[in-house]
Amino acid sequence: MSWQLVNPRPQDQPECPDDLEMVILPRSGDLGGFGVLRALPFSKRRLVGPFIFWDQMGPGEFLTGHGLDIRPHPHINLSTLTYLFEGAMDHRDSLGTFQTIRPGAVNLMTAGSGIVHSERTGSRDHANRLYGIQSWLASPLADEEGAPSFQHIAAEQLPTFEESGVRGRVLAGSFAGLRSPVAYQWDTLYVDIELAQKQRLCIPVEAEERALYLVEGRLHTAGQDFPAGRMLVIRPGRSLDVLALTPCRLLLLGGATLDGQRYIWWNFVASSQERIEQAKRDWAEGRFAKVPGETEFIPLP
Repeated sequence: MSWQLVNPRPQDQPECPDDLEMVILPRSGDLGGFGVLRALPFSKRRLVGPFIFWDQMGPGEFLTGHGLDIRPHPHINLSTLTYLFEGAMDHRDSLGTFQTIRPGAVNLMTAGSGIVHSERTGSRDHANRLYGIQSWLASPLADEEGAPSFQHIAAEQLPTFEESGVRGRVLAGSFAGLRSPVAYQWDTLYVDIELAQKQRLCIPVEAEERALYLVEGRLHTAGQDFPAGRMLVIRPGRSLDVLALTPCRLLLLGGATLDGQRYIWWNFVASSQERIEQAKRDWAEGRFAKVPGETEFIPLP
């Protein structure tokens, strides 16, 4: 994903109840000509665990003959994690990877010292829907300049749970006694949860930093009702009881507090501004690897 902020002005944030550290209202953004809601980075909250970037893509539809076209662009010192509810995207990168991602699966691309990738809609002989989340995970200091890599974990490889109106899938880390096979360099928690109407759930203290992103439905927690499209940052060390006022889909994200400050500019994340500046020069002067089969690219802003 390539980051282009359309509305950078922070919106007024709602009053925050005691059990929540912050309620984030996403801003509008752009993903290859497709509208997104962007919750992270936020002016008063840069990260939740290692999560430093959070985009909700859609729900939306491309007409026949049209599709998503994110031209090749670079990343450093981060991992992109893509998870879809509907639709499909073709991933290509400078390692020579080609992978179509579909709902329920995870694509995890680790940039390390540098990687280039593109994301596009495949077949366009019919209308295509797209709906999902793409997030970035900042790399820990010891792994920032490691070798780039790519993992695809199919939906059937990810552990699922279902009981009494609650069902879900563990995308990263451990939850409800289940552990995801997704391998990441930092303590990370990421869970897709669906609640039936009137179902209650206690979010345990599974990680040092946690947030809930309400994708669909209406939720009651901490004495307030919340509509879809809100990121609720939970206070450290506290469990959180939630009640689904309607059928709800929410994502639990977080992990250990990252080991130090991170800078973010365009598609680059790093622990030093100097490394960002070097990445700018490397992309402008053509020193990143190329994506096989691609002839386009996104120029440095």
